[in-house]
Amino acid sequence: MIDHGRANRGNTMEGSGLKPVHYRSFAQDLNRTVIYVVFLAISFFVIYPLVYVVAGAFSPGNSMASLNIVPFKDGVTLEHFVHLFTNTDYGRWFLNTLIISLETCVATVIISSLSAYVFSRFNFRFKKSFLMSLLILQIFPSFVGMIAIYVILLRVGGLDTLWGLVLVYTAGNIPYNTWLVKNYMDTVSKNLDEAARIDGASHFRAFFQIIMPVARPIITFLAITSFTGPWMDFIFPKMVLRSPEKQTLALGLFGFVSDKKNEFTIFAAGSLIVAIPFVIFFVITQKTLITSFGGAAVKE
Repeated sequence: MIDHGRANRGNTMEGSGLKPVHYRSFAQDLNRTVIYVVFLAISFFVIYPLVYVVAGAFSPGNSMASLNIVPFKDGVTLEHFVHLFTNTDYGRWFLNTLIISLETCVATVIISSLSAYVFSRFNFRFKKSFLMSLLILQIFPSFVGMIAIYVILLRVGGLDTLWGLVLVYTAGNIPYNTWLVKNYMDTVSKNLDEAARIDGASHFRAFFQIIMPVARPIITFLAITSFTGPWMDFIFPKMVLRSPEKQTLALGLFGFVSDKKNEFTIFAAGSLIVAIPFVIFFVITQKTLITSFGGAAVKE
């Protein structure tokens, strides 16, 4: 009787122990399935518009209404790309935007890095006040000063010029980027500066030959953000530029999808070409971007 009771209790425990195991396995499979479904849905809503634009760039026809909901079902053609470079000033728009972005990138990197080095390495009167003023400037959006910017450019002859737009972008980039690079340089040991000074290097030489290589990750990030910022901006080019030959990509492409035109496929083709500089820039700088921000040199 005792042995039968123990056997019955063992069978009962084993039976009761199998249910939680099966239930736990079912719950894990259900959670995994729900997660997969949610992420697949998110991926679809993110990727489908991109695929639809790519399909529109190669699809026959002009308007969005003529496109099939299934990408590439209407066939493939290159007539929209040919139309951009033969019947429009797309090449001029691309060149103007590239010039503005490159000049803004170079000016922002030089001015912001030099300013950050000064604020990081030197002590002078009103240093905290200047830093606080740079921080306060970031509170207000750039659109608040559009009238003042227009008047200043009008007085200095910067309206309808590419350099006027570069001046606007560079001035807007300096406050935040100075703080960004300055905070990074604060983590770089000042022993590097002192060793360079002992060897007879000037402050400029120490900055360009010692600090800049160490700060390469943040400088690369600054260059990328400064380059991509003006690339598809619409508001300021619309305010500053007037001549058709001075237009940027954003202004030119917007003309294809305005109230007077509905050439979405040509707009999609132009938008697809816009991505080429970003891909090239990323391929060139990807090794620097994945470099650890904390492993460049001796930190304090």
